[in-house]
Amino acid sequence: MTRRNLAIGFTTLAILFSGGVQAQGFFDLVKHALPHEKQEYRSGTISQDQALDLYSAQQKLPSFEACADQFPASKPINVASVPPKMKAMALCSDHFAVLYSQTTRTPLIVAERLSAAQLRDAKGEQRTNAFYPDPRIPMEGRAELIDYSKQFPSVDRGHQSPAGDQPTPKAMAQSFALSNMVPQDPDNNRKAWNKVESDVRKFVQRAGGDVFVFTGPLFDKGFETVGVHKVWKPTRLYKLVYDASSQRAWGYVLENKPVNVEKPMDYATFVQTTGLHLLDHMNVAGTAGRG
Repeated sequence: MTRRNLAIGFTTLAILFSGGVQAQGFFDLVKHALPHEKQEYRSGTISQDQALDLYSAQQKLPSFEACADQFPASKPINVASVPPKMKAMALCSDHFAVLYSQTTRTPLIVAERLSAAQLRDAKGEQRTNAFYPDPRIPMEGRAELIDYSKQFPSVDRGHQSPAGDQPTPKAMAQSFALSNMVPQDPDNNRKAWNKVESDVRKFVQRAGGDVFVFTGPLFDKGFETVGVHKVWKPTRLYKLVYDASSQRAWGYVLENKPVNVEKPMDYATFVQTTGLHLLDHMNVAGTAGRG
């Protein structure tokens, strides 16, 4: 099947949340570690054995059981509802959850539960910059370091769960797995997208409780691939924010190119723009700054 036909074929795809709530549209397009651990994760390079040691026994399983709390109401996405052609799998890390596609070789949805306390812990946490292919993913379905090498200089490795959200050395190290990355325009990643991430953190720091964030790529018709293994390059990226205390939600959708950040959109507009119904199982009372 050609890439074009794959994109067209995704028009029948649906994702179900546990509890029976249906979400359609997006897939139409498709505390601190010990001091010695801080040194272990600061090397700048990481072997596959070291990478595997970053994950607990439960996190090594293809299941959201170990990270259900990263989703609103602890209701993860039902991976079994994703069409087989996407070769989807669930991946848990300490502070985020990834719905991953072995077809796109990227995350499809990354979910985080953030709080002011977590971000206080994350402040000043040193970046590892030690990117690595996720050892939990079969080699035939994952991105490799060569896909983002100097041979292909047109993209950044764009974090979906940001490094700036990670409150421990191990969580920071986990955030550099390529399963948490998408090919991102460098200007977009370092300017507009960085501002979106910063704005979300500013909100979380003054919020009254947990804030859930969904982040991921959108693959519109005509998307490109990068690298030896043809990693899918998003045409757009999204971030959806849900404040559990106020039950308000808002989202950002940016083209994957140099752009300016516009005012966030309300949930209804986000759904219309992306096709993502990620909060249909939750009560959404309003949006940022509105009743």
